[in-house]
Amino acid sequence: MTDCARSAPLLLVRGVEEFNAGVYFKCHETLEELWVEEPNPVRELYQGILQVGVGLYKLGRNEYRGAVKLLGSGVGHLTPFAPVCQGVDVAALIVEANRVREALGALGPDRMYELDRRLVPRVRWAADPPLAGGQIDRPS
Repeated sequence: MTDCARSAPLLLVRGVEEFNAGVYFKCHETLEELWVEEPNPVRELYQGILQVGVGLYKLGRNEYRGAVKLLGSGVGHLTPFAPVCQGVDVAALIVEANRVREALGALGPDRMYELDRRLVPRVRWAADPPLAGGQIDRPS
């Protein structure tokens, strides 16, 4: 995917910061804006991160079915972009999203509240994270 070599757009950096802060609703808004504006296939990367975040939002609201469904569909969107795209460690996010989804599946809807919250994924950067307030594209 040629778009994966591009630097992370500012909205992606901001969305990742919101995701990692657990502000999933705001992350959804940020990444949706990026996803809607992007005409290239890399938009599926943004949608994948967005859907994993919404799955975690549903988890926080004890909405078992929505959490499991969105974690799975998010992984489906992310898979073509592994291992790394626009600086995002996509492979790690896939592993972590699948791990929480499997743990939810083992617990079922009546025990989902028992989920070990340390399993909640974070979006990681493959290298130094870009700065949301600064320049994203670094000169060569």
